[in-house]
Amino acid sequence: MRQIVLDTETTGLDWRNGDRVIEIGCVELLNRNLTGRHFHVYINPERGIDAEAIAVHGITEEFLADKPKFRDVADDFADFVRDAELIIHNASFDVGFLNHELSLLGRNSLDALCGNVVDTLKMAKEQNPGKKASLDALCDRHEIDNASRTLHGALLDAELLADVYLAMTRGQESLIIALEEPAPGSAEAGGAQFERPPLKVLRASADELAEHDRVLGDIAKATKGICLWQEPVRETVAPAA
Repeated sequence: MRQIVLDTETTGLDWRNGDRVIEIGCVELLNRNLTGRHFHVYINPERGIDAEAIAVHGITEEFLADKPKFRDVADDFADFVRDAELIIHNASFDVGFLNHELSLLGRNSLDALCGNVVDTLKMAKEQNPGKKASLDALCDRHEIDNASRTLHGALLDAELLADVYLAMTRGQESLIIALEEPAPGSAEAGGAQFERPPLKVLRASADELAEHDRVLGDIAKATKGICLWQEPVRETVAPAA
């Protein structure tokens, strides 16, 4: 199971108003383990950056002036995320921006590249209704050290989100192992084949049968009627063909 934990930073809050992606950070999980592989790039958006956005992530136009355009990194990005499940916090935001960038180049959207997207914001709200669900709040809840997060950064946030996601879904490791490992003693597990011994049937003694009839009689008296278990069995005759 290959998953990519992804985060972006942008020039503003809405791609519909012309805002663009300026940073992408991705880390790879394979069977719920961090592999050490990551994808990280700063992008020249070819436009200005809102002051409110700079206050959040600290990325300036001057810093991005010599960075590649999205079209220059699109192939590498697509290769990294292709066929993986995406893990994103507030997925509609990042997916909307990335799909817009891909559409400007006439390329397939993320759902064609990856198929499935897990939104950890939605997951957190379902797990803890009414509680804060920001990345910082989830780090506190799951005791994940985020002291280095003084500003938002795509790669750092993706790394923190990977730890948060694993903590939120703890317990799935056993399910994966159960699905992947062969049954003990099976040929796939390298064990010896054996036949199941016949079941031993224990029949009631005469004393036990008599006690059973006594209990049924008591039930019949208590209910002022005939106990169902004492009614004679009616034979069912199949209709003639």
